[in-house]
Amino acid sequence: MIILGLDPGLGTTGWGLIRAEGNRLSHLANGRLKTDSAAPLPRRLAHLDAMLSALIVDHAPEAAAVEEVFVNANPQSTLKLGQARGVVLCAVARTGIHVGEYAARLVKKAVVGVGSAEKAQVHAMVARLLPGVKIDGPDAADALAVAICHAHHIANARRVPNP
Repeated sequence: MIILGLDPGLGTTGWGLIRAEGNRLSHLANGRLKTDSAAPLPRRLAHLDAMLSALIVDHAPEAAAVEEVFVNANPQSTLKLGQARGVVLCAVARTGIHVGEYAARLVKKAVVGVGSAEKAQVHAMVARLLPGVKIDGPDAADALAVAICHAHHIANARRVPNP
């Protein structure tokens, strides 16, 4: 199964694609989708949608996972992040792909083993879990971590028998 992980942001949205075959994970691709900070907000959101839609068409993932919004000290930043996240969810859902949503603490716990892990620890564990990967910055590392978390949850769901 090909899983697309997304770390939404208005300025930069990280993305990562992995293949999950049972318990084995392999890296397919990762990167960043950037918007022009000088452009008006509606244009930035539309551009993010177009880039993400093209990414989905190019790679045809079977599942996707998105990191949930955390609250920043700055309400304006939180609002912009929420708007970008809405565009990301809509772009993925429009294709009919199932979307998993995970809190940052849950992603860190799934990848590092501790919900309070630092970004550097997440980056290091992603590199260890996906040997040979060249990660395109911290946003892409976070997106790959979200994809890994989703792969673990899918695998665990298969192991739990229905009553």
